[in-house]
Amino acid sequence: MIWLAWRQFRTQAAVVFGALATLAVVLVVTGLRLRHLYDTSGITTCSATGDCDTVAQAFAAQYSWLQTLVGKILLLLLPAIAGVFWGAPLIARELDTGTYRLAWTQSVTRTRWLAAKIAVVGLASVVASGLLSLMVTWWFSPLDKVSKSRFAPSVFQVRDIVPIGYAAFGFAFGLTAGLLIRRTLPAMATTLVAYIAARAVVLIWIRPHLQAPLHATIALHQSGSPDGVGVRLPGASAIHPGDWMVSAQLLDPAGRPTNVIRFSAQDGCAGTHTCLNGYHQALTYQPANRYWPFQWYETGLFLGSALLLIGFCFWWITDHRAPTTHHSSSAAQPNTPAPNPSHPRPRPDDPQRVETVQPVGRLSDVN
Repeated sequence: MIWLAWRQFRTQAAVVFGALATLAVVLVVTGLRLRHLYDTSGITTCSATGDCDTVAQAFAAQYSWLQTLVGKILLLLLPAIAGVFWGAPLIARELDTGTYRLAWTQSVTRTRWLAAKIAVVGLASVVASGLLSLMVTWWFSPLDKVSKSRFAPSVFQVRDIVPIGYAAFGFAFGLTAGLLIRRTLPAMATTLVAYIAARAVVLIWIRPHLQAPLHATIALHQSGSPDGVGVRLPGASAIHPGDWMVSAQLLDPAGRPTNVIRFSAQDGCAGTHTCLNGYHQALTYQPANRYWPFQWYETGLFLGSALLLIGFCFWWITDHRAPTTHHSSSAAQPNTPAPNPSHPRPRPDDPQRVETVQPVGRLSDVN
């Protein structure tokens, strides 16, 4: 069964892994040049000159098109592709076209049939996402050192191990949708919507609270010349580079949330300090040193969900809830001739009906 599943999947696998091999060549060539620019651009020594922002911005602009293509498109799409185009049609196509009967009427059990498909296609989905994530993480490592924003939501989800969990979940959900819906296109559409919804729920409501966030309250003060308006956060050292800012809320002197700072226009800019007195910024954040624990937590969450979905598929298919291989009554009697309309069968009360009865002799007549 594994060999049969591989023969059915090998064309798609060749396309995907061939594209990954081509992309790997591009990333190695550009990645080595990116590392050379990092070593020669002066970023490591810019703290002495005090011009780090300009140097960092110039370096971060390198290969911007490739950053968008690889870091924001391919690695976000691949787990969804694994679910929509690999997971959903894997079983739904078999049930939709009826080809599952050929396998189920042989000596292969349902569980072995399903396990072979999961072993080939599911493993390919996880391996493809893992390889792409490994390449992207390696390529972006010099840029991540400069930006120090690995914990940002747009970066966190395309680095290291968490894309593996996304791919496994997408494939498992597509497999489940195909088994329950039994139609290919509806299963694919359902998988796409559910995958996007699951990712959004985790990003908005679950990831910020995988560990209790830290809180900081920072007072607002005027900065700059007396004739200019500026606001600085003298306590901003509580938020280190790389920390993930979950939320920020402006508080008035009474501690109430507000979005407006009111002051008298006649005081002008010189009175800004007085007007800002008592205003604070309430910050909620996750420190940068929680990056790897969060990677493991979220990966485990999606992998655990994938295992539950796959276990449900095995239970569903072995509990005889899947369609059976029995044919209809008309198909079960292929040798029964169809009635000929030109020769209708006579009714019992038909006067033209002739019956021939063979007489039955007595036993004594035989001798």
